[in-house]
Amino acid sequence: MPTITRITTQKRNKQRYNIFLDRGQGEAYEFSVDEEVLIQFMLRKGMELDKETIETLIEKDSFHKTFSLALNYLSYRMRSEKEIRTYLWEKEVDEEKIEYVVNRLKQEGYLNDKEFAEALVRTRMQTSSKGPLLVKKELIEKGLTANMAEDALVHYPYDVQLEKAMKWVQKNLRLDGRKSYKEQLQKVQQTLMQKGFTKDVIQEAVQEQQASSEKDEDAEWQAVVHQGEKALRKYASKAEGYELKHKIKGALYRKGFPFELIEQFLDEYVEVEN
Repeated sequence: MPTITRITTQKRNKQRYNIFLDRGQGEAYEFSVDEEVLIQFMLRKGMELDKETIETLIEKDSFHKTFSLALNYLSYRMRSEKEIRTYLWEKEVDEEKIEYVVNRLKQEGYLNDKEFAEALVRTRMQTSSKGPLLVKKELIEKGLTANMAEDALVHYPYDVQLEKAMKWVQKNLRLDGRKSYKEQLQKVQQTLMQKGFTKDVIQEAVQEQQASSEKDEDAEWQAVVHQGEKALRKYASKAEGYELKHKIKGALYRKGFPFELIEQFLDEYVEVEN
């Protein structure tokens, strides 16, 4: 019967051991095992191993190597169960081993979707400009149910959402002399929706900003003139008189400028012969 003649640690991984056997023809390397398997089976020099035991050792070690692979993947950051399963599947691990690894990770506290979801919500809240709807979408993409995602989002309170939205509004709702206040407001609201903020939060953030500041009328007029002159250059060769005024008026109205400023621009910049 094959007998263990020597057990040595691997140079690159001190947690793995090379097993040498003598099958009656002298010593030869046979297989390697993780320290956990070595201890579990109490492998030692002089121990005899039958064929069935050798096959069991190799199979056990295969499971453990898969577990170690998953642990290494987890060492960089927390993962969801779906992420672990996808990673192992992409490594061509069979389903039996994947189930073993996932269950063991859960039992030993390395894998917990509830804790993962809460941690991700806190991280996104603290380090990104994402709103709750976008964070929820990310959680669902990582394999969590909608209910689990909703439960985790209690850690992203309304007042924090509002504060983030207000900062974005304050930073970006500034007239630059080229766009109407309404056009800029619509763009800011659209961006906040794309970032995952709710309509209620966006509306309150905009109202707070409007209450704390007044529109710059000079900047609004400069924007009307800027856009009006562009429209005038565009349509001057295509229309004249009242038709020209009508085209310019439509262009400025679509840009969101108030009717009074549009009329003022037309009176001052567009001449109509009687």
